[in-house]
Amino acid sequence: MNGRLKDRIAVVMGGGASAPEAGISNGQAVAITFAREGASVVVADLQLASAEATVRMIRAEGGEAHAIQADVSRHDDVRQVIAYAAERWGHLDVLHNNVGIEYLGGPVDTPEEAWDRVHDVNLKSVFLACKEAIPLMERHGGGSIINVSSTASLRYAGVPYLAYNSSKAALNHVSRIIARQYAPQQIRCNVVVPGYMDTPHIRTLYRHLPPDRFDEVMRERDAKCPMGRQGSCWDVARAALFLASDDATYVTGTLLMVDGGASI
Repeated sequence: MNGRLKDRIAVVMGGGASAPEAGISNGQAVAITFAREGASVVVADLQLASAEATVRMIRAEGGEAHAIQADVSRHDDVRQVIAYAAERWGHLDVLHNNVGIEYLGGPVDTPEEAWDRVHDVNLKSVFLACKEAIPLMERHGGGSIINVSSTASLRYAGVPYLAYNSSKAALNHVSRIIARQYAPQQIRCNVVVPGYMDTPHIRTLYRHLPPDRFDEVMRERDAKCPMGRQGSCWDVARAALFLASDDATYVTGTLLMVDGGASI
């Protein structure tokens, strides 16, 4: 299969279907896009069935993909994912960290356990994935690490998701530090920063609302975007493809805004 990622090996952490009934997730779209562009993709997800659903979609189009179950906050699981790529192909070209969870609350009403869990999933997972992937990339002349953040890492959006906001803000800076430290090894590290997105995850958050109220909420989200509409999973995937490809060989340490101008 030809494409911008021909003969590349990519790992997508969080590449499963977050809510299959609600459509394609960000992680799924990235995995599918990478495969369409010629990469062999390892799809890791907490739920094996979700990862397998993505793999079936990729293989139905003639791409190569493999599913693996992993809790990305656990070192042993992350090590297993990267080891799978190392043992099967001997190298790794692209690491895409897509996983993210949130907890609604500020400093007073966020339980310590929730704070720790959000940071384990959103931040520690990236630390663990980079710990395992970077040595493999170093041995083979470089690679691309792509971390998914959020405009919530940059400003308060009116809803107190303190643990989420802080974990994503830290992720931005962790990515810049990695980019600078490993630039001599030709390992690039960049961040995709989505804004308001119409994704299965968002639709799941509002699934308890009656249809009329749900439609109103989505219109309100659209109205908050300067372009008058929310983005889609494919907008995130196209940004990730650019950062993974040779088109971005001199791009590292950047925050790539995918928000329709909402952060300006």
